Amino acid sequence: MFRTGAVLLVALMCFSCAGEVATEEDWSVEHQAMVATIKRHGVRDARILTAMGKVQRHRFIPDAYRTPSAYGDHPCPIGYGQTISQPFIVAYMTEKLAIKPGEKVLEIGTGSGYQAAVLSELGAEVFSIEIVPELAAHAKRALAEAGYDAVHVLTGDGYKGWPKHAPFDAVIVTCAPTRVPQALVDQLREGGRMILPLGRYRQRLVILRKLGKRVVQEDDVAVRFVPMVKSQ
Repeated sequence: MFRTGAVLLVALMCFSCAGEVATEEDWSVEHQAMVATIKRHGVRDARILTAMGKVQRHRFIPDAYRTPSAYGDHPCPIGYGQTISQPFIVAYMTEKLAIKPGEKVLEIGTGSGYQAAVLSELGAEVFSIEIVPELAAHAKRALAEAGYDAVHVLTGDGYKGWPKHAPFDAVIVTCAPTRVPQALVDQLREGGRMILPLGRYRQRLVILRKLGKRVVQEDDVAVRFVPMVKSQ
């Protein structure tokens, strides 16, 4: 009786493992299709395409919101009125920043932690701020489980930046303020660059470069992001 039960238990375990492997294979197919879509839309940087192919997007979407379309080229809800950005936009903004290994990057709006993971894959040390405590906690868990130890997550107000670790080589904002937060400009090093969506109802990506006492601004494509929120 014991031996029969043991055999049955092993069989059930093997069945369970086989199911998990099959699920991962299914995600792998969708993952590859996602990268192909990003490339087809115009992202050419091989390093970014490789990073997008390594970071498993579904693992950054909370279980309650994870669906078979986790690798679709569209935003996905992650709770608390927030979303994980469209994969193409993640790749596009990252390409515009031209991240180099070893650079310090400030991210405003950690959300699920997905964008931070992509930046980390490129060799950046990432300092990321999330105003929603529950999302900050989720991102910390997801990043730790995926092995992204070079990402530091702070629960706080992104408008204030993270002065303790400034200056930053680059700043990426994944939520939309109506004007460029001065604190983020101040924390950008000389020659550094920033990308953010700007506007309330009609938004555009804006790329800033800090050159001496001047900040050069370049308007880019139209986008739609959730609003950037201040602490009360």
